[in-house]
Formats: sequence, C-alpha cells, structure tokens
Amino acid sequence: MIKLPKKLMLLGAGELGKEFAIAAQRLGNYVVAVDRYDNAPAMQVADAREVISMLSAEDLERVVSKHQPDFIIPEIEAIRTEKLAEFEQRGITVIPTAKATHYTMNRDRIRELAHQELGVRTAKYEYATNLTEMQAVSEKIGFPNVVKPVMSSSGKGQSVVNNSSEVETAWNYAIAGSRGDSQKVIIEEFINFEIEITLLTVKQWNAPTIFCPPIGHRQERGDYQESWQPAQIKPEQFLAAQAIAKTVTDALGGAGIFGVEFFITADEVIFSELSPRPHDTGMVTLISQNLNEFELHLRAVLGLPIPQITQFAPAASAVILASQNSDSISFTGVAEALSVADVDIRLFGKPDSRPYRRMGVALAKAETTDLARKKATHAASQVVITE
Repeated sequence: MIKLPKKLMLLGAGELGKEFAIAAQRLGNYVVAVDRYDNAPAMQVADAREVISMLSAEDLERVVSKHQPDFIIPEIEAIRTEKLAEFEQRGITVIPTAKATHYTMNRDRIRELAHQELGVRTAKYEYATNLTEMQAVSEKIGFPNVVKPVMSSSGKGQSVVNNSSEVETAWNYAIAGSRGDSQKVIIEEFINFEIEITLLTVKQWNAPTIFCPPIGHRQERGDYQESWQPAQIKPEQFLAAQAIAKTVTDALGGAGIFGVEFFITADEVIFSELSPRPHDTGMVTLISQNLNEFELHLRAVLGLPIPQITQFAPAASAVILASQNSDSISFTGVAEALSVADVDIRLFGKPDSRPYRRMGVALAKAETTDLARKKATHAASQVVITE
C-alpha cells in the first residue's frame, strides 16, 4: 500500500521543477527545492528551499541530512553524482537511480552505453579534451559536424561546425556552455534528418513501460524553440523508437519519465540523447494530454497507477525568450496572447534575464499540428519582456 505524503527533494529548481512541484503538491506531498541561486522558479511554489552548489558533496550532505527526503529527484546536470550513490546506499530513493543519473548527465557515458553496450544506432562520434584534439577529430568525422559539451543542459554550448575555420569558435563555445568542471566535448557526424523527436518514456516500478505520442521539435543554438504533438512519423518508426527507448531505459533502471530524443531519417531511427526527467520539449503536454509529463513523472516516482494517456487534440508549444540582461522583469502582451481560444501562457518567474534565456512558453491546441504551431508561435510573439 502506498502512503502519502512523501518528502521530495528537487536538485534543480527551474521551470520544469516548478511544474513538477505543483503536481506533487496537488497530491499533498512536501517539496524541497534546491538550486544554485535563490528564488528559482520551483522555489516559489515549494515548501522549503536551499541554495547550494550541487557540485559540492559537503553542501549536498548538509541539505539531505537536514531534510531527510524520501526521494531525491535530480533536475539538472551539474550535480556531484557520486554523492547520490551514497544517499542511495543509505536507503533514499534517487530518481531514476544514482547510476542512471550518473550515466545520463554525461553525454559520453550514455552514448557509450547505447552504442557500445546495447548496440543502438547513434551518430558517429569521438571526443576531445583540448582544441588540438578537436581539430583532428573534426577532420576525421568530417564536415559539417555537431559539437556539444559532454555535460550541459538545454543545448547550451552546442553548435554545428561547417568547416575547419569554425572549429576554434565551436570549442570555445562548448567549453563556455559546459556545466560542472568538465573540459570535454563530443564531436558527432551531422545527421540529415527529416524530423527530430522526443519520445516521453514512462518507466514504472511494477508496471509496463508506456509512451506518450511522439513530440516533434525545432532547435536553434542547440536549444528548443517550439515543439508539437503528435509528430508526423510512420507507425513503424514510432514502434522502432519505442523499442530503442525501452532498451536504453531498461538498462538504466529505476522509475520516472525519460525524454528520449531521436533523429528520424528516410531510412533510420537514430538515438540521439536522453534526459532522465521531464523534457523541455514535453511542456506541450501541459495542454495536449490528460496527464502532463510532470504528473506522469510524479505517478511513476511514487508508484501510482497510470491507467491511460490520452491526447486531447493536436497541440504545440513555443518559447518566450529574453533579449537582454535585466534583473527587473515585466511582461506585456499577455492579454493579447490569451485572447485566442485554446491558447495558454506559462511565465516561469525567473528573477533575471539574459539574451535567449527561456522566460516562458506559449501553448496551443488546434485541429492540426500546423495550426497549433502557428497559434503557439503567434501567442509567444505577442508576449514582450520589458524592464
């Protein structure tokens, strides 16, 4: 028998953590939001907050000892993951597991698990730990190629390198966007895909793995700009993606939602990346499904049943981005955006802005995904961030 409430500690308190905290509190749970800066979005709705460096084992020990959570739920990459294994050994449940968190927060480890151990098709890749190595690897992989820090989030530090003259710029950008203390990048072949999708994969403790309808998404600067559901892929491609996602998440273990990304080409379904938590492209489920990705994550974590996932209608999301640095944020145009039927706006409550920082998201439903995308992007364009 499952007893509530539980005490949940979020390591990372951004907009995804905020929606998860809201879902958790709707079922009466106690939420502790932890991040490196104060007044992060999830802290604004949590029962308790802590501001620490999550790369500090001492700081992690202090807040876990203080709050004694039932579950530790990492929401970002920059965490001292070996410390999570210690907490797990003490009987605290780490979501999905300490091992899975360690693997997925380092692109090199998850890529090697998928490609080398599980035999999953991925883009060709190699690593570099300095500019000289990266120049050599780039020539070997060929141009164009894609460069990413092995540890980052939301596409930070990612770029496409078209020729040898762009290698140094890409190296500097990747290192600047890297989280933690890593000085390592991954160089991948460029995949000429027809569509890039996220398959939200719900791994349960004592029930079968289930999947949401596939989500298409478009990126710029390595970060998602819009997403839509359902993605228009063939039934056999959907089944292939499900099989790959289940293979990889079974190897990682634990429970919770995984955002599994794929490149879909004319001939192949190619594994790209995996996040062991709600995915930014999955914010579309806030309007598209009976249970959004945050509610699904919570139910999987707590072992609660998920009888059915139903999509209401074709839907889309579009990000609301800042254009300048400011610590005094206000918004105009929200009323105009909300004047259209089946449109919703989420403003995240971030305390400051910088160019291209995601400050909110517009959500829309329509008769088709194309119409939903147009409604969402128009609504997002209506919302203007001012000082």
